[in-house]
Amino acid sequence: MNIMNKQKKMTVGLLVLALVAMLLTACGGGSNTSSGNGGAGEITVGSKNFTENMLLALMMAELIEAKTDIKVKRQVNLGGSNVAWSALKNDEIQLYPEYTGTVVANYYQEETGNSAESLARTRELLTEDDLVFLEPFGINNTYTLAVTRETAEQHNLLTFSDLAKVSEDMVLGVEFEFLDRDDGFPGIQKLYGMNFKQQKGMDHGIMYQSIANGETDVTNAYATDAQIKVHDLVILQDDKEFFPPYDGGPIIRQDTLDNYPELEEVLNQMSGLISDEEMQKLNADVDVEGLKEEEVARQFLIEKGLIEG
Repeated sequence: MNIMNKQKKMTVGLLVLALVAMLLTACGGGSNTSSGNGGAGEITVGSKNFTENMLLALMMAELIEAKTDIKVKRQVNLGGSNVAWSALKNDEIQLYPEYTGTVVANYYQEETGNSAESLARTRELLTEDDLVFLEPFGINNTYTLAVTRETAEQHNLLTFSDLAKVSEDMVLGVEFEFLDRDDGFPGIQKLYGMNFKQQKGMDHGIMYQSIANGETDVTNAYATDAQIKVHDLVILQDDKEFFPPYDGGPIIRQDTLDNYPELEEVLNQMSGLISDEEMQKLNADVDVEGLKEEEVARQFLIEKGLIEG
């Protein structure tokens, strides 16, 4: 009987402790705690699952910590676009780097325009979900076509239209998906009248090796891809603006900005900070040289004079 009484008392005690813990959790909040006048609070910066997006997210986190009292939790490498987008809308993260073309075309299934038009439409659409797109970083990670420097000089290639004039003598080597998508080669072919001697579909990793080895003459690429710098490729100008712009910038929850209004001014210090060529190098530092994303992101901000070493 004595043992049973002890067990009952122990059970009651555990229940009380559990209730106290629940109350503390509810009062203390999580990573979204408002700064108000009672403390710095904490936010979570997320990213997608590729090097560039992780680097941009880490730069944002470093800058926020250097310029404010806000604690920043880093939750990089979440997954693809839809994963990061869902995490933001569900308040699992409060901001991450995004691209205008992705917002307009992928999330809201609308037509993009030029860079200025797409940015304006991005901001307009995001208000529906109480989200904000701050000032762009300067990079436009759009699709493009690239050739070796030797090929560009030999045929005096500067634009897609220049390439169309000599495409019959060249071999195109692109990702399998790019060959079939309406916003890929079929659309380019129709707009520019390109007719290559041969078209080869291949994996992304093989694509650059093939053009470097002379097995192909033209490849598709992302404008900020590290391999462009590694293989000294020349990006051709999309002179008829077939590909939509993918200008990168911070996307953040409106309620987070309401709680921490200082974030807008801090993050806008990255406005126009990074060129496509600089992003290529940063990506190569990680993907080719094997440096850590945190180290590369921090060093870049130091070199730009935004944080102290």
